[in-house]
Amino acid sequence: MKETYILEACVDSVESAVAADRGGADRLELCANLVIGGTTPSMELYRRVREKVDIPVHVLIRPRFGDFLYSEEEYEIMRREIRSFIREGADAVVFGSLNADGTIHVEQMKGMMEAAGGKPVTLHRAFDVCRDPWEALDTAKKLGIHTILTSGQEASCYDGRELLKELEETSRGSVEIMAGGGVCAEIIETLRDMSEICCFHMSGKETLESGMIYRNPKVNMGLPGISEFEVWRTSEEAIRRAVRVLKNQ
Repeated sequence: MKETYILEACVDSVESAVAADRGGADRLELCANLVIGGTTPSMELYRRVREKVDIPVHVLIRPRFGDFLYSEEEYEIMRREIRSFIREGADAVVFGSLNADGTIHVEQMKGMMEAAGGKPVTLHRAFDVCRDPWEALDTAKKLGIHTILTSGQEASCYDGRELLKELEETSRGSVEIMAGGGVCAEIIETLRDMSEICCFHMSGKETLESGMIYRNPKVNMGLPGISEFEVWRTSEEAIRRAVRVLKNQ
């Protein structure tokens, strides 16, 4: 059994942050809008989470839903947001930027890392839509990326488990490989037993029914196919089960 495991909980609300903390998560990735894969959280959400939990908080920097090909204006906003969260005491920042050809946008990554002022940086799942994971890993090493969050370039980390194992073996001692995408207690157990991966990322989400009694069925304010009357929250028990697996309890 390895000496150190990390469970990172991805949350987009104060309620989820508190549940993850109570469940035993080691740290948080804080974002907004998990329903669309996560975007940059508001500063007031970050501040309130800091008031409620003591574990480290890594902040996602993603200006919008969709691809990771960013305009100069989007890039400038991301740099400003990074500086703002670092000034507020964020323990690390999470971002990624690509060129149109599927390679990592080195210049934008360098600029954002400079804005982070030496704080640890996680390259998020933009890595999973890179054209060549080995080229992207080499670039990440040269940039000084601390962690790569990846599902092994598949829809889930279970499907990408073989590549995850190879990435961890290749990157050991240089870049931390964090498994994400469909992570739960059972998946953690599988990956832990077949690889040396020590870091896992999960939302542990459960769907809660809206408290709204009156509902207008003719209007949808969000994405097609997603109910207006569901709320995603992190399950304290799902986090706790994952922690038990990691600590072999």
